[in-house]
Amino acid sequence: MPKKIRVAILFGGRSVEHEVSIVSAKNIIAAIDKTKYDVVPIGIDKGGSWHLLSGTKFLSSGQKFHQAVDSQLTTLEPTQAAKSEKIDVIFPVLHGPYGEDGTVQGLLKLANLPFVGAGVLGSAIGMDKDVQKRL
Repeated sequence: MPKKIRVAILFGGRSVEHEVSIVSAKNIIAAIDKTKYDVVPIGIDKGGSWHLLSGTKFLSSGQKFHQAVDSQLTTLEPTQAAKSEKIDVIFPVLHGPYGEDGTVQGLLKLANLPFVGAGVLGSAIGMDKDVQKRL
C-alpha cells in the first residue's frame, strides 16, 4: 500500500472572511479521499496565531475552531508546524486579504514549504481586479 500524503489544510486567518474559510476547510476535510491523504488541520485565528487542530474535533466544532485545538500543542510558527507534523504539502483555504492575495503564498515559498494553488504573483493579480482587467 502506498504511503499516504500528509496534507495540511490551512484556514481561518485575519480577514473578514474568516468564518467562510472555516466552512470551506470543513467541506474539504469531509470530502477528501482518506485512503490517499492524512489531513492535518491548521487554523489561523483572527489575531494571526497558527494552531494545530484535532481533525475529528474540528469537524464537529461548529464555527469556533478553538474548541478543536489539541491541548498538548501550543501556538505554532508556520515552518514549525510543517516540520513537526511531517507535512508533505499545504492546501491554503484562506479567503480575502492575508490569504488569497499572495501574502501566505509568499510566506510558504520563503519557508520552502510546498503548497497547492496559485503562486505569489497569480494570487496578487487575482485579488487586484483593476490589474486583472488590464492584463
